[in-house]
Amino acid sequence: MAPTDDIEPPPQGLRSTLTAWGTSSIPPMSLLTLLLAQHLRPPQALPLLLAPLLAFSSYLTLAGFKTDGAGMTAAWSGMYVLLAARRRPASLRSRFSLRGGVRGTAMGLGVANTVAGLYVYGTGDRKQEEEERREVNRWGLYKD
Repeated sequence: MAPTDDIEPPPQGLRSTLTAWGTSSIPPMSLLTLLLAQHLRPPQALPLLLAPLLAFSSYLTLAGFKTDGAGMTAAWSGMYVLLAARRRPASLRSRFSLRGGVRGTAMGLGVANTVAGLYVYGTGDRKQEEEERREVNRWGLYKD
């Protein structure tokens, strides 16, 4: 199939990148995976309380509530970053270990989720989302 000049590539700006990141269900689940890898051994209750909340925000996004899912992802990702930032590694060696790398990656992903989620939540259009949910009608909720 030959490429045509009629097809316009999607815009690749900061806004479209933030919107794509914030409306995706993959970033909260990725942070959830890193969070579980970091805090299951030894079990740490406070960070593990965020795991079901991140899973629910991913579910909200998949259910069609992208603005609300992005807001919830931003809130709980930011909370995790604040929680993880209060602890300092004891030595320089522990900072560059595998566990330190997972912690740094989780904190970076949490910051990215917070920024993208806040942008989507601030610029989201709930009426357009409602129309999209009615059009898709994934679970047969709308009898229109």
